[in-house]
Amino acid sequence: MIFRLGLTGHRSRQYCGAALALSLLLAGGGSEYALAQAAATSTSPAATVSISLNDAIQRAQANEPAFAAIAAETKATQLDRSIAKAALLPSLDYHNQFLYTQPNGEVTQVGGQAAPRFIANNAVHEYTSQATVNETLGLQGVAGVQRASAASARAAAELEVARRGLVSAVVGLYFGVLASERKLTVSQRAAGEADAFTNLAQKREAAREVAHADVVKAELQQQQRQRDLADAQLAFDRSRLELGILLFPDPRTSYTLQAGDTSAALPTRAEVEAAAGRMNPELKSALALVRLNEIDVLAAKAAYMPDLALNFTYGIDAPQFAVNGPDGIRNLGYSASATLDIPVWNWLSTQNKVKQSQIRRDAARVALTATQKRLIVALDTFYAEAVSVRTQLASLDASVQTAAESLRLTRLRYTGGEATVLEVVDAENALTGSEIAREDGLVRYQAALANLQTLTGTL
Repeated sequence: MIFRLGLTGHRSRQYCGAALALSLLLAGGGSEYALAQAAATSTSPAATVSISLNDAIQRAQANEPAFAAIAAETKATQLDRSIAKAALLPSLDYHNQFLYTQPNGEVTQVGGQAAPRFIANNAVHEYTSQATVNETLGLQGVAGVQRASAASARAAAELEVARRGLVSAVVGLYFGVLASERKLTVSQRAAGEADAFTNLAQKREAAREVAHADVVKAELQQQQRQRDLADAQLAFDRSRLELGILLFPDPRTSYTLQAGDTSAALPTRAEVEAAAGRMNPELKSALALVRLNEIDVLAAKAAYMPDLALNFTYGIDAPQFAVNGPDGIRNLGYSASATLDIPVWNWLSTQNKVKQSQIRRDAARVALTATQKRLIVALDTFYAEAVSVRTQLASLDASVQTAAESLRLTRLRYTGGEATVLEVVDAENALTGSEIAREDGLVRYQAALANLQTLTGTL
């Protein structure tokens, strides 16, 4: 295991396959087929998967457990609406029961049967087989349906909030991997430049054109660039693994990312504001919460209203499990009842529940106002950042071109003995810094654009 952790890529797969084949051979229970499969695994690397941003979002939605849990809860909440609607409709039950009661030794006047010891029971042997239809009419049931509908709407909005939060995380990791890959390329170029300059300084020292101090400075620059390259490689590998956790069952899966389009135009401010007000899930969730608490107030007030319960029963309830008794009396029959429950006094518990629901409703209204303000701030922030970075991209590209030309001219001047080693090092550092700044600017613009698209529901 220790050696395996020190290997990466194709070499790691070769080691794992060989170790598997060796373990099967030593165990004595492996077949030729298993050995052939292990050998094939060690010699055939997995194909590299090309991932776009939309692919990454879809894969993350399928693999992220927290989002899957919220999606499942949303589906369950949607079923609550059907359950609440079903409670408004009559229910049908088919009740079957056999009841035996110890006799008390007396004989009843009806049929000469033994009398039951418990006066609440009708006979020693009692059979019940009845179909029962029940219906309860009241404001509570109507409020339950409305509450379930509001809860379903809020759950759907919360699911969209979770989805966009996951999208934001994927966008950040996605462009972070692209940025780390570009920075790795910059570090490789800078390390190559440092190596070339060191060789040039050593040649000029051998020709007695410069002092040994130039070689020392070039070597120090070369060593620093090598350290920077190692750090860039580590950051690149770490960012790929972090994104791989969201995208694949095995985060070590080989994949490549498709670069984002930096030429995409920004929508107008009016378009962004209209889309955000219409499709923002946080705002929908806050509105649904207010609606939910308003229905809770209605449900609490419904306790002041009476409930009407209707019942219809058809079947038998007799000492014999038969349609007709031994004396010719028909056991099969029906009964119906209507019950009106009028609330009179419950020590002000209903009034207190109404006050509780009103307090929660007022708090939900405050939360709605806060959500609207946060939406305005987020919209202004993301749009201003996108506009600012968009205007800086051309300047960053120009800085890279200028720094590259400056390095080229300084290297020529140094070769001709007209520039010092410090000027070359400064030119190399300027080019590396401008390239890294350009990559950071590209990532900032793509992330700001993605944040705007997420805020307006277009991503």
